[in-house]
Amino acid sequence: MTARSVAAGDTLQLRYALRPRGGDDLVSNFDDAEPETVTLGDGTLAPMLEQWLIDIHPGERHVFLLDPWQAFGESQPDLIQTLPKSDLPADVKLEVDQLVEFAMPNGQTMAGHILEIGDDAVKVDFNHPLADLCIEFEVEVERILPSPQPSPASGRGCEGDAQTD
Repeated sequence: MTARSVAAGDTLQLRYALRPRGGDDLVSNFDDAEPETVTLGDGTLAPMLEQWLIDIHPGERHVFLLDPWQAFGESQPDLIQTLPKSDLPADVKLEVDQLVEFAMPNGQTMAGHILEIGDDAVKVDFNHPLADLCIEFEVEVERILPSPQPSPASGRGCEGDAQTD
């Protein structure tokens, strides 16, 4: 019997590596003692990478060669912004090429790459650090974990349920 393939929403145990095409690993868990457990759609893995896992069978290993538009996209000039230093936390020591997390008004955070530091302002690139890069996404799905089973009383009618006409 053939094991089923990966579908949206599945929880997987997998090993993966992410690298610029032909370059060194930026992230890899192939040498870790245990595979990583990821639920597709929960935000752990970037959605643009999750899509490449759909239809893979456990035990298969793939290397996906992705162009920028298939991975982290092209840089967008409007995501490079100059911010007044007064808008930044006073306790943050800024350095060029540093990656800094900025608090958004909605409570989420966004990473920005410091490009320039002036007397009164900082130029920050909010594009994904891997934007514009051709990426190798190597992945091996070890297992698809069983979905939690609904409790016996949920999802089905019971005798004696009230009915309305």
